[in-house]
Amino acid sequence: MATATNVQIEPSWKEALEPEFSKPYFGTLIRFLKEEKADKTIYPPGSLIFNAYNTTPIDQVKVVILGQDPYHNPGQAMGLSFSVPQDVTVPPSLRNIYKEIHDSLGLPIPNHGDLTKWAEQGVFLLNAMLTVERNKPGSHKRSGWQYFTDASIKAVSDKTEHTVFMLWGAFARKKAELVDSTRHLVLESAHPSPFSADKGFFGNDHFQKANEYLRQHGKAPIDWGVQ
Repeated sequence: MATATNVQIEPSWKEALEPEFSKPYFGTLIRFLKEEKADKTIYPPGSLIFNAYNTTPIDQVKVVILGQDPYHNPGQAMGLSFSVPQDVTVPPSLRNIYKEIHDSLGLPIPNHGDLTKWAEQGVFLLNAMLTVERNKPGSHKRSGWQYFTDASIKAVSDKTEHTVFMLWGAFARKKAELVDSTRHLVLESAHPSPFSADKGFFGNDHFQKANEYLRQHGKAPIDWGVQ
């Protein structure tokens, strides 16, 4: 487990977030995680907690897709929002994301849920909470991660240009206040969950709009296929 003074995170992110590591909440967070890990199963594995950061350096971020919690069932969480390893069943929300991409862009629906290819192209797949206790969704929502990930969103807003922020659902949409909408594109809609996808997620054309915006600003579009 990382300590407040020796966080294993990609160098550009470490520099961008340096002030956070010395704040009281971060030390409290590290102690909390050590205590939780001592007698509970925590997801994702320690080496994948900062996977989104380590796969997508801040200066390469083109798109931010914000989730809320890591998956809490065994074998699912991999440190990238909405993503699961290739041998794991595609979760319902991700199936709906794939459906929207198919309907909007005509891409085939993938047979796996590993979104690493997106992350490697500059899609920052951030969860607001970076850890969770097994089978207990929301169990770490007061752990301190919210301060760290809010700082991460603000860092992207402050340190990058012409980035697309996809905010789905009420929780994510509240984070719009952290983003300078005069410099970036903020896209908001309902969440892709089966409970809300038909209330504004389907048909939002966020993936097409993101690529159009990136092209307009001289950036390569994202290949939203993951096959």
